[in-house]
Amino acid sequence: MKLQFEPIHPTVDSSFTLLHYTEVSKAELLWHYHPEYELVYIPQGHGRRHIGQHISRFEDGELVLIGPDLPHLTFSYGQPVGTPFEEIVVQLRGDFLGTDFWDKPELAAIRQLLARSHEGLSFGGTTRTAVGPALRQLLSAPPFMRLLLLLQVLQELAQAPTTDIQPLHAGTGGQGLSGKEQQRLSRVYQFVEQNYQRASLSVQEVADVAYLSVPAFCRYFKKMTRHTLTDFLQEYRVGQACRLLLDDDLAVTEVCYSCGFNNLSHFNKTFRKFTGQSPTEYRRQRMGK
Repeated sequence: MKLQFEPIHPTVDSSFTLLHYTEVSKAELLWHYHPEYELVYIPQGHGRRHIGQHISRFEDGELVLIGPDLPHLTFSYGQPVGTPFEEIVVQLRGDFLGTDFWDKPELAAIRQLLARSHEGLSFGGTTRTAVGPALRQLLSAPPFMRLLLLLQVLQELAQAPTTDIQPLHAGTGGQGLSGKEQQRLSRVYQFVEQNYQRASLSVQEVADVAYLSVPAFCRYFKKMTRHTLTDFLQEYRVGQACRLLLDDDLAVTEVCYSCGFNNLSHFNKTFRKFTGQSPTEYRRQRMGK
């Protein structure tokens, strides 16, 4: 399997990403990596666990913390569709609460936990029992409580007994890409984050950031992400639109142009493609109207 880069965007109204899967589905990404920390809890399900150089089996209750850029296999890999399966995933960047947040003395234990996560940490039954219910509460908690619950979960993991923590990967990460390739991807994603609001954003501009010709960049980007730049931009812009639609003071038209779409019809069509709803329907559902 080819190693692929997974672009991750925070959940709407949140500074981190929270995912909940209740069934096995065909995964687009199998062997992949990303710069975010990833906490995976699988209340129900079993299968192949492949993190870095470690390969083993996991069973119901799997709880693992994966460090940035540590390659890993999608946990539902190889399981037939329809197999009982549930997975709760939290993904967060190291600076999701600010560049100096983890330096606070009260967070020393969590800081040490995150430093060890490059090993891929699997937690035993005692920790699973303590943390599992809190991870499930994340799914229904309002934004502020969700953040507090996440910090509580990280603190519980940081205080887990040594006998309840199993390092899975003996290496130091290393997803097989050169430093040059990592820097190139970082430049591309940073450029998109800073410029997605411009409807005039062109492939040539992004290719220039990657120091590649347009044809070479298109091949490179598709190989690394399995998306064309156009598809990625559309998905990213829709994600930003979802955030803005939670502000009832903004008209849908304002949201459209603020996210880089050049006309309302295209915005509505693209938004429905990625969410299954129109912007108005999405706002009504999320705002309870």
